[in-house]
Amino acid sequence: MPVDLTNHVALVTGSAHRVGRAIALELARCGAHIMVHYHSSSSDAARSTVQDIKSMGVDAFSVQADLSTPEGIEQIFTAVRENFGRLHILVNSASTFQKRGLLEVTYEDWQQTLAVNLTAPLLCTQAATELMRQNSPSGGSIINICDRGVDGPWPEYAAHGVSKSALWALTQVSAVSLGPDIRVNAIVPGPVMKPAGRNMSEETWEEVGKSLPLRRTGSPEDVARAAAYLVREEFLTGTLIHVNGGEHLIK
Repeated sequence: MPVDLTNHVALVTGSAHRVGRAIALELARCGAHIMVHYHSSSSDAARSTVQDIKSMGVDAFSVQADLSTPEGIEQIFTAVRENFGRLHILVNSASTFQKRGLLEVTYEDWQQTLAVNLTAPLLCTQAATELMRQNSPSGGSIINICDRGVDGPWPEYAAHGVSKSALWALTQVSAVSLGPDIRVNAIVPGPVMKPAGRNMSEETWEEVGKSLPLRRTGSPEDVARAAAYLVREEFLTGTLIHVNGGEHLIK
């Protein structure tokens, strides 16, 4: 029987916009209250997301914090404790995404990418586990949003690909370490939105879809439904779901 998410509390990092927002809205549709996290430039988007969530009859708050620092992580979980006092679901969705080849990656690029994409999920997992075990006897669910770096080398995005491959390794270690009460799974989204910061034409986007086995692109809602599935199914841990139209099958 799927878990009933009514009155559960979910923290979704990077949920002011894009895929994180879609996941937050989907969990809200399932009855969960949501803590919306955003970085400094997304306050308007976060406000809009909170309003949309509240329109579904559940509660929502937002917190601004820098995930690249331990102080930022503590700020997020202080907000969770003060506004909800409990936590059942953590989705590590926020990430930084830089196009840099291996020889172009600077020390600062590398440190920043790993801080946001790998160290932050680790620290969030540790903090969430403590809160889940304090206030949720039935345990909790953690989802890490990975990327195609999981499936092999991604030389154009060297630091990003390495960080997401390592995030999948962290997912597996977490699943073994935190069971049986906390389940940890991962999702690899594919082409579900045009890349941020790039002025990609509709024709180019359609060509991306045609290159996939399913011959089309997806949507953020595809990823969101997969996240809700992983949260609700109690016999899944250490699982990786590709929501990418078969992109991982193309070599």
